[in-house]
Amino acid sequence: MGVAYYGRYLDWFEMGRTELCRAFGKTYRDWEAEGVMLPVVEANCRYRSPLFYDDVICVETTVTALTTVSVTFQCRVTRESDGRLAAEGWTRHAFVNPQGKLLRKGNPLADWLKEQLAYL
Repeated sequence: MGVAYYGRYLDWFEMGRTELCRAFGKTYRDWEAEGVMLPVVEANCRYRSPLFYDDVICVETTVTALTTVSVTFQCRVTRESDGRLAAEGWTRHAFVNPQGKLLRKGNPLADWLKEQLAYL
């Protein structure tokens, strides 16, 4: 069939948010070292047009919502050759400590992200 597997899009969303955070100056590994984990608590993907094997893609990722307890990343996947939108969606992540407890106050990652977004 030659069409990209539908579950792969969530992998691309993950790559997009990982690289966005790296561009801001911190990696997931840095966050975990600070005691902040970011499990996905919700995900959404709307498929617009198919991608085929060997298509080169572009993943655009932005932060669309940020609170002290969660962050939402919006993602768009396009085909590089013609710019056609293949999929768009979002993932919402909770800020939790290594024991899985929700961070409500004193969340250094939420504060740091807010600072990074202020520069955009």
